[in-house]
Amino acid sequence: MSFSLSSPAFEQGNRIPTRHTCEGEDTSPFLQWSAAPEGTKSFALSCLDPDAPPGTWVHWVLYDLSADTGKLEEDVPKSEKLENGALQGACWGVDSFSRFGYYGPCPPPGHGDHRYYFRLYALNTDSLSLPPNATWFQVEKAMVGHIISTAELMGTYSR
Repeated sequence: MSFSLSSPAFEQGNRIPTRHTCEGEDTSPFLQWSAAPEGTKSFALSCLDPDAPPGTWVHWVLYDLSADTGKLEEDVPKSEKLENGALQGACWGVDSFSRFGYYGPCPPPGHGDHRYYFRLYALNTDSLSLPPNATWFQVEKAMVGHIISTAELMGTYSR
C-alpha cells in the first residue's frame, strides 16, 4: 500500500463541494491519509491552484503536524497555532493574501475549471523550525532534504 491522501467530500479529479469554497462556508474539507512511509516524523500540507491568472495561488499551508496524525477534521479552526487534540503544535502558514487558515477555491467567474492540489508531505524531521504564519516559500525551503514522500489529492472548481 502506498502513501495516499483522500477525502469523503470529493474524489480524485472531481469537483470540490461548494461548502469548501468562497461561495459556501469556506470550510476546510475532511482529509485522511494512510500508509505514511517509515521514518515519518511530521507532515506538512498545502493546497495550491496552479491555474490562477497571476500564477500559482496558495490556499492552505499547515506544517509541523505530528506523525501520529492521520486525518484533519472538516473546518479546522483558524488560529495561528493549533492548541488542542491531535493537531496540537501544528502551525498555519499564510495563503497568497497573507491570511492564516484555510481559504478555499475562489477562481475568477468565467475562468473555467481550476485544479486544486492538496499535497501532504511526509517529513523526516519533527519540526520545520518555522514560526507560525510562514509563507509557502519558507515552508518549501525548510522542507528541502526532509521530504520522504508526497501524497496528493486534486479537486476542481469553477464559478
